[in-house]
Amino acid sequence: MKLSELMNVIPFLEIDLKADPLIEKVEMDNREVSANTLFICINGYTVDGHDFAESAVERGAVAVLAERPLALDVPVIVVSDTKRMMARIANHFYDYPTKKFNLIGVTGTNGKTSTTLILEHIFKEAKKTTGVIGTMYAKVGEEIVKTKNTTPESLTLQQTFHKMVEANVETAFMEVSSHALDYGRVHGCDFNVAVFTNLTPDHLDYHQTMEAYLFAKGLLFAQLGNAYENKFAILNADDPASKKLMKMTSANLLTYGIDNEASITAQNIRLSAKGTSFDLFIFNQSYAIDVSLIGKFNVYNLLAAVASSYVSGLPIETIVRSLATVKGISGRFETVRASEKQDFTVVVDYAHTSDSLKNVLETVNELAPSDIKVVVGCGGDRDRTKRPVMAQIATKFATEAIFTSDNPRSEDPKQILIDMTSSLKDTNYQVIVDRKEAIEQAIASAKKGDIIVIAGKGHETYQQFADKTIHFDDREVAFDAIKERI
Repeated sequence: MKLSELMNVIPFLEIDLKADPLIEKVEMDNREVSANTLFICINGYTVDGHDFAESAVERGAVAVLAERPLALDVPVIVVSDTKRMMARIANHFYDYPTKKFNLIGVTGTNGKTSTTLILEHIFKEAKKTTGVIGTMYAKVGEEIVKTKNTTPESLTLQQTFHKMVEANVETAFMEVSSHALDYGRVHGCDFNVAVFTNLTPDHLDYHQTMEAYLFAKGLLFAQLGNAYENKFAILNADDPASKKLMKMTSANLLTYGIDNEASITAQNIRLSAKGTSFDLFIFNQSYAIDVSLIGKFNVYNLLAAVASSYVSGLPIETIVRSLATVKGISGRFETVRASEKQDFTVVVDYAHTSDSLKNVLETVNELAPSDIKVVVGCGGDRDRTKRPVMAQIATKFATEAIFTSDNPRSEDPKQILIDMTSSLKDTNYQVIVDRKEAIEQAIASAKKGDIIVIAGKGHETYQQFADKTIHFDDREVAFDAIKERI
């Protein structure tokens, strides 16, 4: 489309275009620019896109959107906030893709990945073409695309949604992070269903307070709009934050829970080392459920997925039937077994918040016939307030804790471990800075019946340091350590 048409989506913009080039591509990365591209200058954390505008023009950009005047030989449109305008432009350029399929957004501190992947399974069982955007990857039909953020930038989002339209996706599931909501990355996304899992302390290095954190999450529900159309807010009745979220949206409400009254509930929950069974109630209709997922926290994820599927119009019978074949999520309570002679259990889990670590260890306590060991650390350049809390939970719910490096990033890993342990009163722990050594020590000292939980990184296959990023997979390290021992 012509540049003038694309600029029409920006209100109050007065420009005199001496040239009105055809725009065939929109990019924010100058390395992706080719002929007939509109280049958008984004001022990021580490680099300023304005510094690369000239390079973008050399590569074929025929227009530039910027926050300050630039001396270039192509039209430069100056706006006050290029990130905010990028969402509008991308949505229009790709012809409002999320209006063409059912979009379900999942937000909350924990459970976003599991809920979206359970949803994907349910809808596939219902013979629907699906898409997924989340922490592990973006997926268009069966094609997997790597992602940098849990919720990508608005331009990347709309590009991905456009691919979903071309692939005839009927329903897409997206993890919506608090950062993405606060930055406006999901502006223009036409959600049909918004799901809230829970709210526990995390990202307070960014949000500062739990009130601000909740406000960011609440933006997803507020953005469902005020018109009484076919929009649904799915809320966890057992989380106190849901009462505030109810006031933030005019969408149709549906609640789920275990302990409090809700429209969709789970009762008579029974846990075992092989899975979980419970009675599912959907508006007082009862269904017996038996799944391979382990833990009460997974029951919440299942309930959220059931509620979202229900309001999306899937038959209850299809939803219930699909739960029987739900498989474990990569890096979420994933067991590592390397030999038939292995007489202890190793669990790898993404638990990197105090609440998620507590959930995993509480579940293990219900299953463990012997001792529980936990290997855990905290990421660098992230919320420091949770470090001592994570350590306290580890020593309280495990027989022995081994504190080690997670992703130190630019921080000294030894200082992170000091932050974790300096206020501990319990003594049932040791500190091993090297993560590989910590995992090997835990497995080497395991007795028959012990359960070892390796927490924090889950599905991740890397470890980030100040000067490098290396390949590191907890599951691979654990597997090799088990083989070495046996």
